[in-house]
Amino acid sequence: MIDISKYTKELSNLFSASKNILIICHINPDGDSIGAQLALYHYFKSEGREVSMMAPNHLQEFLKWMDGADRINIFIKDRKRSLMMIQASDLIIMLDFNQSGRLGEAEDAVRASKAKKVVIDHHLDPENFADLIISDPSKCSTSELMHELICEINGAKFINRVYAEALYVGIITDTGNFEHGAYSSRTFRIVADLLDSGIEKEKIIDLIYNNFSSDRIKLEGFALNQRMVVIPEFKTAYIYLSKEDLKSYNHVKGDTEGFVNMPLSIKGINFSVLFIEKENFIKLSFRSRGQFPSNEFASLYFSGGGHLNASGGEYSDTLDNTITYFLKVLKDNIWRFEE
Repeated sequence: MIDISKYTKELSNLFSASKNILIICHINPDGDSIGAQLALYHYFKSEGREVSMMAPNHLQEFLKWMDGADRINIFIKDRKRSLMMIQASDLIIMLDFNQSGRLGEAEDAVRASKAKKVVIDHHLDPENFADLIISDPSKCSTSELMHELICEINGAKFINRVYAEALYVGIITDTGNFEHGAYSSRTFRIVADLLDSGIEKEKIIDLIYNNFSSDRIKLEGFALNQRMVVIPEFKTAYIYLSKEDLKSYNHVKGDTEGFVNMPLSIKGINFSVLFIEKENFIKLSFRSRGQFPSNEFASLYFSGGGHLNASGGEYSDTLDNTITYFLKVLKDNIWRFEE
Protein backbone atom coordinates (compact mmCIF):
# COMPACT_ATOMS: atom_id res chain seq x y z
CA MET A 1 0.00 0.00 0.00
CA ILE A 2 1.39 3.40 -0.97
CA ASP A 3 1.36 6.57 1.11
CA ILE A 4 -1.17 8.70 -0.78
CA SER A 5 0.07 11.90 0.84
CA LYS A 6 3.46 11.50 -0.89
CA TYR A 7 1.83 12.19 -4.25
CA THR A 8 -0.97 14.61 -3.56
CA LYS A 9 1.08 17.80 -3.35
CA GLU A 10 2.73 17.20 -6.74
CA LEU A 11 -0.56 16.05 -8.24
CA SER A 12 -2.39 19.07 -6.85
CA ASN A 13 0.27 21.40 -8.26
CA LEU A 14 -0.08 19.76 -11.68
CA PHE A 15 -3.86 20.15 -11.53
CA SER A 16 -3.59 23.82 -10.53
CA ALA A 17 -0.99 24.71 -13.18
CA SER A 18 -2.88 23.11 -16.07
CA LYS A 19 -5.41 24.88 -18.26
CA ASN A 20 -6.29 22.08 -20.69
CA ILE A 21 -6.56 18.67 -19.05
CA LEU A 22 -7.14 15.47 -21.02
CA ILE A 23 -8.15 12.22 -19.29
CA ILE A 24 -7.47 9.00 -21.22
CA CYS A 25 -8.59 5.46 -20.39
CA HIS A 26 -7.13 2.28 -21.85
CA ILE A 27 -8.02 0.47 -25.07
CA ASN A 28 -11.10 -1.77 -24.76
CA PRO A 29 -12.18 0.22 -21.69
CA ASP A 30 -13.83 -1.64 -18.85
CA GLY A 31 -15.99 -0.43 -15.99
CA ASP A 32 -13.06 0.59 -13.81
CA SER A 33 -11.27 2.63 -16.47
CA ILE A 34 -14.48 4.44 -17.45
CA GLY A 35 -15.60 4.77 -13.84
CA ALA A 36 -12.31 6.38 -12.76
CA GLN A 37 -12.28 8.58 -15.86
CA LEU A 38 -15.79 9.90 -15.33
CA ALA A 39 -15.25 10.37 -11.58
CA LEU A 40 -12.17 12.52 -12.21
CA TYR A 41 -14.02 14.40 -14.97
CA HIS A 42 -16.93 15.20 -12.64
CA TYR A 43 -14.53 16.33 -9.92
CA PHE A 44 -12.77 18.71 -12.33
CA LYS A 45 -16.09 20.05 -13.63
CA SER A 46 -17.21 20.74 -10.06
CA GLU A 47 -14.06 22.86 -9.72
CA GLY A 48 -14.87 24.75 -12.92
CA ARG A 49 -11.86 23.29 -14.74
CA GLU A 50 -11.40 22.86 -18.51
CA VAL A 51 -11.24 19.11 -19.04
CA SER A 52 -11.87 16.65 -21.86
CA MET A 53 -11.91 12.86 -22.15
CA MET A 54 -10.75 10.33 -24.71
CA ALA A 55 -10.88 6.56 -25.18
CA PRO A 56 -8.69 4.72 -27.71
CA ASN A 57 -11.71 2.75 -29.01
CA HIS A 58 -15.40 2.22 -28.40
CA LEU A 59 -17.06 1.77 -25.01
CA GLN A 60 -18.94 -1.39 -24.18
CA GLU A 61 -22.71 -1.02 -24.43
CA PHE A 62 -23.39 -1.61 -20.74
CA LEU A 63 -21.33 1.47 -19.81
CA LYS A 64 -22.87 4.01 -22.17
CA TRP A 65 -25.68 5.00 -19.76
CA MET A 66 -23.23 6.63 -17.35
CA ASP A 67 -23.44 10.41 -16.97
CA GLY A 68 -20.73 11.94 -19.16
CA ALA A 69 -20.02 8.81 -21.21
CA ASP A 70 -21.35 10.55 -24.31
CA ARG A 71 -18.66 13.20 -23.88
CA ILE A 72 -15.79 10.72 -24.21
CA ASN A 73 -14.13 11.25 -27.60
CA ILE A 74 -13.37 7.95 -29.37
CA PHE A 75 -9.95 8.06 -31.06
CA ILE A 76 -10.66 5.54 -33.82
CA LYS A 77 -13.98 7.28 -34.58
CA ASP A 78 -12.56 10.81 -34.86
CA ARG A 79 -8.78 10.68 -35.19
CA LYS A 80 -8.41 14.29 -36.32
CA ARG A 81 -10.25 15.71 -33.34
CA SER A 82 -8.49 13.32 -30.96
CA LEU A 83 -5.06 14.37 -32.19
CA MET A 84 -6.01 18.02 -31.77
CA MET A 85 -7.12 17.31 -28.20
CA ILE A 86 -3.81 15.64 -27.41
CA GLN A 87 -1.81 18.48 -28.96
CA ALA A 88 -3.82 21.16 -27.12
CA SER A 89 -3.46 19.55 -23.69
CA ASP A 90 -0.94 20.69 -21.12
CA LEU A 91 -1.74 17.80 -18.76
CA ILE A 92 -2.60 14.25 -19.81
CA ILE A 93 -3.89 11.90 -17.11
CA MET A 94 -3.91 8.20 -18.03
CA LEU A 95 -6.04 5.85 -15.96
CA ASP A 96 -6.11 2.13 -15.21
CA PHE A 97 -3.15 0.97 -17.30
CA ASN A 98 0.59 0.73 -16.80
CA GLN A 99 1.98 0.28 -20.32
CA SER A 100 1.84 2.86 -23.10
CA GLY A 101 0.76 0.17 -25.58
CA ARG A 102 -2.64 0.25 -23.89
CA LEU A 103 -3.21 3.63 -25.57
CA GLY A 104 -3.81 1.83 -28.86
CA GLU A 105 -3.50 4.07 -31.92
CA ALA A 106 -3.13 7.10 -29.67
CA GLU A 107 0.20 5.89 -28.24
CA ASP A 108 2.59 7.73 -30.57
CA ALA A 109 0.74 11.04 -30.29
CA VAL A 110 0.56 10.87 -26.49
CA ARG A 111 4.23 9.94 -26.17
CA ALA A 112 5.20 12.81 -28.49
CA SER A 113 3.06 15.33 -26.61
CA LYS A 114 4.91 17.97 -24.58
CA ALA A 115 2.17 17.94 -21.97
CA LYS A 116 2.92 16.78 -18.45
CA LYS A 117 1.79 13.19 -18.07
CA VAL A 118 0.35 11.36 -15.08
CA VAL A 119 -0.53 7.68 -14.68
CA ILE A 120 -2.95 6.56 -11.96
CA ASP A 121 -3.29 2.79 -11.81
CA HIS A 122 -3.47 -0.32 -9.63
CA HIS A 123 -1.58 -2.89 -11.72
CA LEU A 124 1.83 -4.36 -10.98
CA ASP A 125 5.14 -3.29 -12.54
CA PRO A 126 4.29 0.00 -14.27
CA GLU A 127 6.29 1.05 -17.32
CA ASN A 128 8.03 4.42 -16.99
CA PHE A 129 6.19 6.56 -19.56
CA ALA A 130 4.92 9.49 -17.50
CA ASP A 131 6.22 12.35 -15.37
CA LEU A 132 4.28 11.08 -12.36
CA ILE A 133 3.20 7.48 -11.80
CA ILE A 134 0.85 6.70 -8.94
CA SER A 135 0.43 2.93 -8.78
CA ASP A 136 -1.04 0.94 -5.89
CA PRO A 137 -1.72 -2.77 -6.57
CA SER A 138 -3.20 -3.12 -3.08
CA LYS A 139 -6.32 -1.29 -4.30
CA CYS A 140 -9.16 -3.30 -5.78
CA SER A 141 -9.57 -0.78 -8.58
CA THR A 142 -8.23 2.44 -10.01
CA SER A 143 -11.57 3.95 -8.99
CA GLU A 144 -10.83 3.26 -5.32
CA LEU A 145 -7.37 4.82 -5.65
CA MET A 146 -8.84 7.79 -7.53
CA HIS A 147 -11.31 8.50 -4.73
CA GLU A 148 -8.59 8.48 -2.09
CA LEU A 149 -6.44 10.87 -4.13
CA ILE A 150 -9.30 13.28 -4.77
CA CYS A 151 -10.35 13.32 -1.12
CA GLU A 152 -6.75 13.96 -0.07
CA ILE A 153 -6.38 16.82 -2.56
CA ASN A 154 -9.79 18.19 -1.63
CA GLY A 155 -8.88 18.20 2.05
CA ALA A 156 -12.15 16.41 2.84
CA LYS A 157 -14.46 13.77 1.43
CA PHE A 158 -15.71 14.69 -2.01
CA ILE A 159 -18.92 13.09 -3.26
CA ASN A 160 -21.76 14.07 -5.54
CA ARG A 161 -24.22 11.74 -7.26
CA VAL A 162 -22.64 11.41 -10.71
CA TYR A 163 -19.16 11.11 -9.19
CA ALA A 164 -20.40 8.44 -6.77
CA GLU A 165 -22.13 6.49 -9.54
CA ALA A 166 -18.95 6.41 -11.60
CA LEU A 167 -16.83 5.20 -8.68
CA TYR A 168 -19.38 2.56 -7.71
CA VAL A 169 -19.40 1.17 -11.25
CA GLY A 170 -15.60 1.06 -11.25
CA ILE A 171 -15.41 -0.78 -7.94
CA ILE A 172 -18.13 -3.38 -8.56
CA THR A 173 -16.98 -4.22 -12.09
CA ASP A 174 -13.32 -4.70 -11.14
CA THR A 175 -14.27 -6.97 -8.25
CA GLY A 176 -17.03 -8.87 -10.05
CA ASN A 177 -19.47 -7.38 -7.56
CA PHE A 178 -17.07 -8.39 -4.76
CA GLU A 179 -16.42 -11.94 -5.94
CA HIS A 180 -12.69 -11.39 -6.56
CA GLY A 181 -9.97 -8.79 -6.35
CA ALA A 182 -8.01 -6.96 -3.68
CA TYR A 183 -10.96 -5.33 -1.94
CA SER A 184 -10.59 -4.55 1.75
CA SER A 185 -12.50 -3.11 4.68
CA ARG A 186 -11.42 0.31 3.35
CA THR A 187 -13.17 -0.51 0.05
CA PHE A 188 -16.44 -1.17 1.87
CA ARG A 189 -16.14 2.05 3.85
CA ILE A 190 -15.80 3.92 0.56
CA VAL A 191 -18.78 2.04 -0.88
CA ALA A 192 -20.81 2.95 2.22
CA ASP A 193 -20.08 6.63 1.59
CA LEU A 194 -21.07 6.24 -2.05
CA LEU A 195 -24.37 4.60 -1.09
CA ASP A 196 -25.01 7.30 1.51
CA SER A 197 -24.76 9.88 -1.29
CA GLY A 198 -28.07 8.61 -2.64
CA ILE A 199 -27.04 6.55 -5.67
CA GLU A 200 -29.54 3.89 -6.73
CA LYS A 201 -27.65 0.65 -6.14
CA GLU A 202 -30.30 -1.67 -7.59
CA LYS A 203 -30.65 0.44 -10.73
CA ILE A 204 -26.88 0.45 -11.31
CA ILE A 205 -26.63 -3.33 -10.75
CA ASP A 206 -29.43 -3.85 -13.29
CA LEU A 207 -27.76 -1.61 -15.87
CA ILE A 208 -24.40 -3.36 -15.44
CA TYR A 209 -25.36 -7.00 -14.90
CA ASN A 210 -28.99 -7.42 -16.01
CA ASN A 211 -29.04 -5.57 -19.28
CA PHE A 212 -28.04 -8.23 -21.81
CA SER A 213 -29.56 -9.26 -25.12
CA SER A 214 -31.14 -12.68 -25.59
CA ASP A 215 -28.26 -13.53 -27.97
CA ARG A 216 -25.75 -12.89 -25.21
CA ILE A 217 -27.61 -15.24 -22.83
CA LYS A 218 -27.70 -17.91 -25.55
CA LEU A 219 -23.96 -17.42 -26.13
CA GLU A 220 -23.35 -17.95 -22.42
CA GLY A 221 -25.34 -21.18 -22.49
CA PHE A 222 -23.49 -22.35 -25.58
CA ALA A 223 -20.13 -21.54 -23.99
CA LEU A 224 -20.92 -23.56 -20.89
CA ASN A 225 -22.53 -26.48 -22.70
CA GLN A 226 -20.33 -26.82 -25.78
CA ARG A 227 -17.11 -24.90 -25.18
CA MET A 228 -16.15 -25.56 -21.57
CA VAL A 229 -13.50 -28.16 -20.70
CA VAL A 230 -12.85 -29.23 -17.11
CA ILE A 231 -9.47 -30.69 -16.10
CA PRO A 232 -10.02 -31.84 -12.51
CA GLU A 233 -6.49 -33.22 -12.05
CA PHE A 234 -5.14 -29.68 -12.53
CA LYS A 235 -8.06 -27.98 -10.75
CA THR A 236 -8.51 -26.07 -14.00
CA ALA A 237 -11.30 -25.35 -16.47
CA TYR A 238 -11.35 -23.33 -19.67
CA ILE A 239 -13.81 -21.95 -22.19
CA TYR A 240 -12.94 -21.27 -25.82
CA LEU A 241 -14.89 -19.27 -28.39
CA SER A 242 -14.02 -18.95 -32.06
CA LYS A 243 -14.87 -16.06 -34.35
CA GLU A 244 -17.56 -18.22 -35.90
CA ASP A 245 -19.05 -18.99 -32.48
CA LEU A 246 -19.27 -15.28 -31.72
CA LYS A 247 -20.72 -14.47 -35.13
CA SER A 248 -23.40 -17.14 -34.70
CA TYR A 249 -24.73 -15.34 -31.65
CA ASN A 250 -24.47 -11.79 -33.03
CA HIS A 251 -21.69 -10.95 -30.59
CA VAL A 252 -21.18 -7.31 -29.67
CA LYS A 253 -18.40 -5.81 -27.58
CA GLY A 254 -18.82 -6.75 -23.92
CA ASP A 255 -20.94 -9.87 -24.43
CA THR A 256 -18.27 -12.21 -23.03
CA GLU A 257 -17.68 -10.05 -19.95
CA GLY A 258 -17.71 -12.34 -16.91
CA PHE A 259 -17.54 -15.63 -18.82
CA VAL A 260 -14.09 -16.40 -17.40
CA ASN A 261 -15.46 -16.32 -13.86
CA MET A 262 -18.12 -18.99 -14.41
CA PRO A 263 -15.93 -22.13 -14.20
CA LEU A 264 -14.71 -21.05 -10.76
CA SER A 265 -18.17 -21.91 -9.42
CA ILE A 266 -17.32 -25.60 -10.04
CA LYS A 267 -16.24 -27.39 -6.87
CA GLY A 268 -12.50 -27.97 -6.82
CA ILE A 269 -11.66 -25.59 -9.67
CA ASN A 270 -9.04 -22.98 -8.77
CA PHE A 271 -7.95 -21.76 -12.20
CA SER A 272 -10.16 -20.63 -15.08
CA VAL A 273 -9.19 -19.46 -18.58
CA LEU A 274 -11.21 -17.90 -21.40
CA PHE A 275 -9.86 -18.10 -24.97
CA ILE A 276 -11.37 -15.64 -27.46
CA GLU A 277 -10.34 -15.80 -31.14
CA LYS A 278 -9.51 -12.36 -32.55
CA GLU A 279 -8.44 -11.40 -36.08
CA ASN A 280 -4.73 -12.16 -35.75
CA PHE A 281 -4.31 -13.50 -32.23
CA ILE A 282 -6.02 -15.22 -29.33
CA LYS A 283 -7.04 -13.14 -26.33
CA LEU A 284 -6.84 -14.94 -22.98
CA SER A 285 -8.42 -14.01 -19.66
CA PHE A 286 -7.37 -15.71 -16.42
CA ARG A 287 -9.08 -15.99 -13.05
CA SER A 288 -7.99 -17.94 -9.99
CA ARG A 289 -8.82 -18.67 -6.38
CA GLY A 290 -6.69 -18.34 -3.29
CA GLN A 291 -2.96 -17.88 -3.84
CA PHE A 292 -2.83 -19.32 -7.37
CA PRO A 293 -0.94 -16.53 -9.21
CA SER A 294 -2.80 -16.13 -12.46
CA ASN A 295 -0.71 -13.03 -13.20
CA GLU A 296 2.56 -15.01 -13.08
CA PHE A 297 1.12 -17.63 -15.42
CA ALA A 298 -0.05 -14.91 -17.81
CA SER A 299 3.32 -13.14 -17.70
CA LEU A 300 5.47 -16.23 -18.16
CA TYR A 301 3.57 -17.83 -21.03
CA PHE A 302 1.18 -15.34 -22.64
CA SER A 303 2.90 -11.92 -22.69
CA GLY A 304 0.42 -10.68 -20.13
CA GLY A 305 -0.02 -9.84 -16.49
CA GLY A 306 -2.43 -8.31 -14.04
CA HIS A 307 -3.45 -9.16 -10.50
CA LEU A 308 -3.00 -12.31 -8.44
CA ASN A 309 -6.49 -13.63 -9.17
CA ALA A 310 -7.40 -11.68 -12.33
CA SER A 311 -5.14 -11.21 -15.34
CA GLY A 312 -4.93 -11.47 -19.11
CA GLY A 313 -2.64 -12.14 -22.03
CA GLU A 314 -2.53 -13.05 -25.70
CA TYR A 315 -0.94 -15.55 -28.09
CA SER A 316 -0.27 -15.14 -31.80
CA ASP A 317 -1.42 -18.45 -33.25
CA THR A 318 -4.58 -20.33 -34.14
CA LEU A 319 -7.16 -21.12 -31.48
CA ASP A 320 -6.36 -24.85 -31.57
CA ASN A 321 -2.61 -24.28 -31.33
CA THR A 322 -3.05 -21.81 -28.49
CA ILE A 323 -5.09 -24.30 -26.48
CA THR A 324 -2.52 -27.04 -27.20
CA TYR A 325 0.28 -24.76 -25.99
CA PHE A 326 -1.74 -23.80 -22.89
CA LEU A 327 -2.31 -27.44 -21.98
CA LYS A 328 1.40 -28.20 -22.40
CA VAL A 329 2.62 -25.37 -20.18
CA LEU A 330 -0.13 -26.11 -17.67
CA LYS A 331 0.91 -29.77 -17.41
CA ASP A 332 4.64 -29.00 -17.31
CA ASN A 333 4.45 -26.17 -14.80
CA ILE A 334 1.38 -26.60 -12.65
CA TRP A 335 3.57 -27.55 -9.70
CA ARG A 336 5.04 -24.05 -9.71
CA PHE A 337 1.68 -22.49 -9.03
CA GLU A 338 -0.03 -24.91 -6.68
CA GLU A 339 -0.80 -23.75 -3.16
